[in-house]
Amino acid sequence: MTTARRPATLDDVARAAGVSRSTASRVIAGNGFTSPVARDRVRTAADRLGYVPNAAARALVRGAGVRLLVAVAGATPSVLDDSYINQVVSTSAQVCAPYGLGVTVEWVPLDEPGRLTRLADDRGVAGLLLVNTTDAMLGLVPRRLRGRTASIGIGSASVPSVDIDNGGGTAAIVRHLYATGHRRIAMVTGPPWLTCATRSVEAYRGLLRQAGLPAREVVGDFSAARGRAAAREVLRRWPDTDAIVGISDATALGVIGQLRADGVQVPGDVAVTGFDDIPLASVTALTTASHPVRRIATAAATMVLEQRPVPPLTVFPSALVLRESA
Repeated sequence: MTTARRPATLDDVARAAGVSRSTASRVIAGNGFTSPVARDRVRTAADRLGYVPNAAARALVRGAGVRLLVAVAGATPSVLDDSYINQVVSTSAQVCAPYGLGVTVEWVPLDEPGRLTRLADDRGVAGLLLVNTTDAMLGLVPRRLRGRTASIGIGSASVPSVDIDNGGGTAAIVRHLYATGHRRIAMVTGPPWLTCATRSVEAYRGLLRQAGLPAREVVGDFSAARGRAAAREVLRRWPDTDAIVGISDATALGVIGQLRADGVQVPGDVAVTGFDDIPLASVTALTTASHPVRRIATAAATMVLEQRPVPPLTVFPSALVLRESA
């Protein structure tokens, strides 16, 4: 009797090549850095095993549509201008390219979440990636796309999510500021509807409460423009502030720009920190916390394509990045 041989999987290829699954995935997808030796080993193993990209992903393209929809919630369409969104979209496109799957990005207004239903009803949509996810969006994922949807942010019983440990990264920043002698620490927060922003604020409040210090908060929106306005508001309300925690690097750079324009020395008079570790952060010597956006987007897009069992929540750590601003 002849027993049918199961198709080779990416795990089989990684094992045969002696590399990690993520390395094998990058070689097969043709994105991300891998050494020439690793590439040769993976390709040789794939050829020997007869590996072809995930069958579920191929079926996704053949049977259900031709593109992955990246749906981004936000108060205005300007949310699509954020470098974070650009990284999510470009990374998703790299993950989808080996499967012949295109990527489109659409804005979902906070006050009109039903737009998601209209966008996802398009039969050309093969899979769905939610960004800045809200509870309303999760409740509107069409039945036909369940199992082919992932979220960057909050998730649900039917939508797995990938996220960053904003609270842990912010806590590391605040602990550093406290350890270096700062006691009058303000924060420029993010939009209160966004879960990742509220986690950072909660971490900030919790640590200051433990230290017996008052919270000093000004609402922000992740932008440099709001950071500039917030810097003046902080010093108008609390002139003795000696540190400002920005909800994002763009916010922090706006804060620094305004402080220096007003003759305030950074970090001599006021220390400033951000969050994200964007490329400009290293150029401007900004102390911040890491945010591996491309790794997060790769994980989320892969969940949609591979349709294999995954944890309901995958959290990436955030690490303190010390530079001269604080």
